[in-house]
Amino acid sequence: MPTTAAIIPAAGSGSRMGLDHPKQYHLLAGIPILVHTVRVFTSASCVDMIVVVVPAERVESTVNLMADHGLSGANLQVIAGGERRQDSVKAGLDSLNAGVDIVLVHDGARPLLAPDLIDRCCDAAIEYGAAIAAVPVKDTLKKGGPGGRILHTVDRKDLWQAQTPQASRLSLLLAAYDMAGEREVTDEASLLELAGTDVHLVEGSETNIKITRPDDLIIAEKIMQNHETSSEKIRIGHGYDAHKFASDRALVLGGVTVPFEMGLAGHSDADVLTHALCDAILGALGAGDIGSHFPDSDQEFLNVYSVTLLERVVDIAAQRGFVLSNADITVVCQKPKLAPFVPKMKEILAEACGVDLGQVNVKATTTEKMGFTGRMEGISSHAVVLLAKEGNCK
Repeated sequence: MPTTAAIIPAAGSGSRMGLDHPKQYHLLAGIPILVHTVRVFTSASCVDMIVVVVPAERVESTVNLMADHGLSGANLQVIAGGERRQDSVKAGLDSLNAGVDIVLVHDGARPLLAPDLIDRCCDAAIEYGAAIAAVPVKDTLKKGGPGGRILHTVDRKDLWQAQTPQASRLSLLLAAYDMAGEREVTDEASLLELAGTDVHLVEGSETNIKITRPDDLIIAEKIMQNHETSSEKIRIGHGYDAHKFASDRALVLGGVTVPFEMGLAGHSDADVLTHALCDAILGALGAGDIGSHFPDSDQEFLNVYSVTLLERVVDIAAQRGFVLSNADITVVCQKPKLAPFVPKMKEILAEACGVDLGQVNVKATTTEKMGFTGRMEGISSHAVVLLAKEGNCK
């Protein structure tokens, strides 16, 4: 199969949105628009690599943003764009590795396309050389004149409204850029047309809208709500952690300092209960584990109060549009007796998660002196959580 690269130009300012930041970073269903767009391309079967082109001052923050949402790796790069859309696309073309055959260009502010449309555009480019997603014009069109007067009605037969992706053999698009010089165009199909290349129409989707004005956000939210599957609305995660006992340390569990002759060994305060809860939330998000976010090699987290880490994990979930629906946590230890401290633990954890007390359950049990916890070597904890998309949790 031909090697295919997707270039996602997202270096514009989006001034028509009236925001104090570029529209591609605005939240849609709790997640930045650009993240939605990139994520679709990672699920398209024909795409081998993705180049995201952003404002120069946002390259580093965009790399971090993608990583925070599980979008990183050798097949995804973020580069600086230019003043015009065509300048950004050219920067993306120049960054491609040798051996790329097909290029797909897609607007960063079109987050609602389906992977099937990407594949169909790619297939059409392989067969015909160049292709563009488009939808037939449905409305009656009027040609306007001076003073707002209608000059005539335009025959809408054979008229199509251009969308993206726009796909082409790399050699054809590079040749079109060389031929156009500094001539300004609005899309890649226009460049190819100027170069004499036939561009094939691929029927797109009415929901593949470009977010340009504030009302588009409202429409996009509604479309996403209608298309969300149950797996996109809820997430289940499991977390487990264990720490051995250590002398000369306080025993902290669920944010509560429990009176006992020993504490737990660890880089942080070794709050095994809170760590399990953090891992459960991160697991539900598909976002790694607590060690990848707060490594024990980082002095920032030395002896840190683990409830602070929990608050940061909850923020990560919120950035992805999820809130805690409920958590069930089991602490396994032979001693000390934890029942008197459970109510305070629930209170602290619920506050850190921004939920009601009834949404957090904490249990303590023993192993009847079996295993490492039964031998008083340490304490372990399990946590199971249900996350819900914000707006679907009640």
